[in-house]
Amino acid sequence: MKLNSDDQTLAESKILILYILNKVGKPISHNELLELVISISDMNYFYFQQFLLDLIEDNYVISLKKENDDIYELTEDGKNALDLTIDVIPGILKLRVDSKFTENFNTIKDEFSIVAEYAPVTETDFSVKCKIIENNNIVFNLEAYAGSREQAKQIVNNWKKHAIHIYPEILHTLVDEREEEI
Repeated sequence: MKLNSDDQTLAESKILILYILNKVGKPISHNELLELVISISDMNYFYFQQFLLDLIEDNYVISLKKENDDIYELTEDGKNALDLTIDVIPGILKLRVDSKFTENFNTIKDEFSIVAEYAPVTETDFSVKCKIIENNNIVFNLEAYAGSREQAKQIVNNWKKHAIHIYPEILHTLVDEREEEI
């Protein structure tokens, strides 16, 4: 994407972001929105960021903080602006958005639904947080302590790779009625 003084190109890019937010229909994280926009257009990160800030400043998009992440949602003004300017987006770009949207959104949603991170508590102890997020809601949250940075990294890596198997095992263990030992 070449950015110059072409007002048509600037408007098209902003309306594309509004169009994608409208297609999502619910709050979406910064990374998810960025991945969707980049997967559909040739917009780079810096242009995307500037266009998004302009849309927020114009009250077409609202930005909220949730769990250390920025979440974006289309406002009523944004919906109205989109309705008035939808024809600025070329038909071929709308077709690309419509045809790739579901596939790209589901891939991005899956990628960001399993979260794991660690932070130092002391020089040798680390706090590790493992989460599963579905529809911007935390459905599982586990915090554990690791005795070394290597152990913390291993927990994070295992969670990211195997959460789909680990989570049901933990849930089963928690709900399983066990007989008391005498």
